[in-house]
Amino acid sequence: MMKKTEGRILRSLSGFYDVQTQEGLITCRARGILRKEGNSPLTGDLVEITVEKGKGMVEKILPRKNHFIRPAVANVDALVIFAANVNPVTEPFLIDRVAAIAGDQNVQAVLCVNKCDLDPAMDLVRIYEHAGFPVICTSAETGEGVEDLRALLEGKLTAFTGNSGVGKSSILNRLAPELQLETGEVSEKLGRGRHTTRHVELYRLGENTYVADTPGFSSFDTDQMELILKENLQYAFPDFGSYLGKCRFDDCSHRKEPDCAVRAAVEAGDIERSRYESYLKLYEKASQIKAWEIK
Repeated sequence: MMKKTEGRILRSLSGFYDVQTQEGLITCRARGILRKEGNSPLTGDLVEITVEKGKGMVEKILPRKNHFIRPAVANVDALVIFAANVNPVTEPFLIDRVAAIAGDQNVQAVLCVNKCDLDPAMDLVRIYEHAGFPVICTSAETGEGVEDLRALLEGKLTAFTGNSGVGKSSILNRLAPELQLETGEVSEKLGRGRHTTRHVELYRLGENTYVADTPGFSSFDTDQMELILKENLQYAFPDFGSYLGKCRFDDCSHRKEPDCAVRAAVEAGDIERSRYESYLKLYEKASQIKAWEIK
C-alpha cells in the first residue's frame, strides 16, 4: 500500500536521498520530472514523498526559503564561515565572498575562528566584529568556544563552510562525538586540507537543530560560487547599510564617484578597508555578469 508523507532531506548521494520523516529515515529516489524541470532535490529540502514496501520516492519539493549551489543545501538559517590564522591561513577576501553570498540571500553569516589555541587571529576577530558579524573563537583541540557555538546553532539549520583543513569536521566531532567524522591532515606544502567531506549531509544535534558539513572550498574554486549582480552587491555587505542612500548619486557604485558616503566611511575607519577592498574585487567580477545568467 502506497503512503504519502513529508520530511526533510538529510543526505544526498548518487541520486539517493535520505529523508527524515515522523516514521523514521526513508531512502528515496526522485521523480525524473524534477530533474528535467531543473529542480533537483537538495540536502535540507522539505519534500513530499510516497512510500511503498519500504522504498520512497520524492514527489514534490516544498517551497524553499533559500538555496545555495556551493554548499549545495537549502533552507539555511545561518552560514558559519570557518577561518584560521594558521595553516591553512584564511584570506579575508574568501570570508567576504562567502559572507556576501549569504547576505545576498538574507542568511546570517557567522565567523568561527578555529585553531585559536595556536593563533588567536585577533586581526580577523577585530575586522569582523567591527563589521557587525557574530564572531566565535574555537579550538577543536581544547574545546574552547564549542559550547558558545552550540548555543548559536540551537533550533536552526546551519551550514558549516570554509577552506579545506580549517577544522569544520573536527569541531562537529566536538559538538557530537558520536558522529566520529573523518578529518584530514593539512598539507604543509599546499597549505590546505584534503577534502574529507565528499557530499553535503545534515547532522542532527538536537530538536530542530541541524548542521550541514560541506566539502571545503579553496581560493581556486570560488568562481563556482553563486553569482551576484553588481547592483545588488552593496546590499550583501551589511556594514555598508547605514551609508547607503547617502551618496550624492542614487546609482553610486562606491568606487570613484564624488561625495560617496561609503568611501567616506572607509576613510574615517568606520568601514574596514579590507572589507571595502573585497567589495571592489567582487564588483569587478559582478560587472561581467549579465542579468540573464542569474537563475
